[in-house]
Amino acid sequence: MEFSGPVWRILFLSQADAPLAPARAPEGRFHYSGQTAVYASLSAEGAGVAIRRYVSACDPPRVIQQAQISGAQLVDLRGQRNATIIWQDFFNSHGTSPTWNFSDHAREKGADGLLYSSRSRPELSHIVLFNTSPDIIYVDSPPTAWTPQYTEP
Repeated sequence: MEFSGPVWRILFLSQADAPLAPARAPEGRFHYSGQTAVYASLSAEGAGVAIRRYVSACDPPRVIQQAQISGAQLVDLRGQRNATIIWQDFFNSHGTSPTWNFSDHAREKGADGLLYSSRSRPELSHIVLFNTSPDIIYVDSPPTAWTPQYTEP
């Protein structure tokens, strides 16, 4: 499917000068070492939900950054529960994640990325882009301060 519209990312303030930089972790829900992945959400609320697992009380300041996506060709996985599993648990046990099959297949088809449901709030949607070309995603406004309403112990 083709997708155009706003997306949101929550970043450390120190990352604000490169708001569209790919994920720094070598593995993620839809990428593994050597693959490009930019994760975002289709709403500011969704971005807060997505990052909740990674937030702690002693974190440095964060910002929320809105970006625009234009004409991205995406595979829509929304509503597919097996795409929203807690991939870290499986990865820690097996050294791989079954969610990588979705992204490998999408990359092979030439898709720019994936849309997928939030695990904890299925009515919210997230996006991962493999293609970070300025023709696909660009920032059109400055970041704003973001303070979590919750922290994980």
